[in-house]
Amino acid sequence: MQSGGDFVDLLRQTGYRFPGENLGDVQSERDLPFEPTDATTILAFQYADGVLVAGDRRATAGNMVLYDRADKVVDLDAFSVMAISGSPSIAFEIARILEHAFQYYRRRLLQEMSLQAKLRRLSLLIKDNLPLAMQGIGAVIPIFATYDRVDARGKIYFYDALGAQFESADFTTTGSGSPAIRGAMYYLNRWGGRRFVEMDRDAAIGHALQLLDTASEYDSATGRYERSADIFPSVKTITASGLAEIETEALRELYVQYVDGEEAGRA
Repeated sequence: MQSGGDFVDLLRQTGYRFPGENLGDVQSERDLPFEPTDATTILAFQYADGVLVAGDRRATAGNMVLYDRADKVVDLDAFSVMAISGSPSIAFEIARILEHAFQYYRRRLLQEMSLQAKLRRLSLLIKDNLPLAMQGIGAVIPIFATYDRVDARGKIYFYDALGAQFESADFTTTGSGSPAIRGAMYYLNRWGGRRFVEMDRDAAIGHALQLLDTASEYDSATGRYERSADIFPSVKTITASGLAEIETEALRELYVQYVDGEEAGRA
């Protein structure tokens, strides 16, 4: 069997069924033998060195908290991440397909997939999931963030459930807690003293922690810092040097400073 340079086409040729393609008998959430799991608040914004992406760790099913250690900011390659809100099972599958598609393209053609090709591939995967999204049981609303080495700057893109792609110039947020912080992000970016793009790494992380804590105050499906288990939100940065995950110790210090401490009253 001959295949081109597209990993997704190769999967289809070998009989892989994408999310939503084999659920024709499912008409609504009531037809499922289980309660779908949902993920909640994610955000991304430009800062001085690149892009910061953050998400809470809580996964819920209805009014039940199932898990408080979900990682909603998924690495795709050395300069790209996908942050997820919606159905984690489908979102993680989309992320795995994307990660392998990028690797397959790089190893087969000995070059990186272009940014536009990456964005289009994610758009098509979201569109493939449309049957589940329309039934209200498997929508995935991701944020794609990357550092574009051609333009030498970080870039943020968000999608709707149909796969339409939009670029954000400054910031974006999705998930059930996003209505509680979207206006706050606009306020901070315009009248907060410094725009996000002018902040250094620590200030950007501190503001991300404040925003997620705010979302958790008004949205029960958004998790906050779990003191008893010492579980912080997932926070990652993408710069010209590549992707970096913020370690727990750094998050702990910045949480004390920006959420509990003296900087909390100034932001």
